[in-house]
Amino acid sequence: MQYSSQKKRIWDPLTRVFHWSLVVVVVTGWYLGRFGPTVMSLHYYMGYAVAGLLVVRLFWGIWGPKPVRFWSFIYGPRTTWNYIKNITKRTPSHWPGHNPVGALSVFAILAVLAAQIGTGLIADPDDFVNVGPLASWVEFDTARWAAGTHRLLSKILLALVVLHVGAILYYRFWKREDLVRPMITGWKEVRKDHPEL
Repeated sequence: MQYSSQKKRIWDPLTRVFHWSLVVVVVTGWYLGRFGPTVMSLHYYMGYAVAGLLVVRLFWGIWGPKPVRFWSFIYGPRTTWNYIKNITKRTPSHWPGHNPVGALSVFAILAVLAAQIGTGLIADPDDFVNVGPLASWVEFDTARWAAGTHRLLSKILLALVVLHVGAILYYRFWKREDLVRPMITGWKEVRKDHPEL
């Protein structure tokens, strides 16, 4: 089914700066954690930057413009299922803001990043060098658990990022819907008759 669409300003400047800043610091932090120098000071700085960005996103998810407020992209099972049923159709969805599947991705990535920050702050990998700044606040076994969990979460985060990029490519080449340009310009092609508008 084809829908008539219109260009609409969806993503505000703060959301776009947040998104691309998060891309840079997460990729840099992940790379430094995996392949960086033995002393992880730069990795920690990337973690602090992610923490700061998450605080901004939490604030903006409550008081920001409608398309970025968390409540505006929490969808029920019926809406999500109806969207999934049509996801293989070779037509753009022109969904204003985050579609139901994209919303799940956003919440999953934010939750994993928050857990990464929490475990990184208290992690003690027992190398006497790369101890989280709050590791002394918890029992040693908890700090060791946090270090292992931090490593596991980095793999989960990588999988989520790969899925995210794969979805963007799927939408671009299969559904003929560009999701990258709107996150640069703010303007997105959306359905005129969409119930979310």
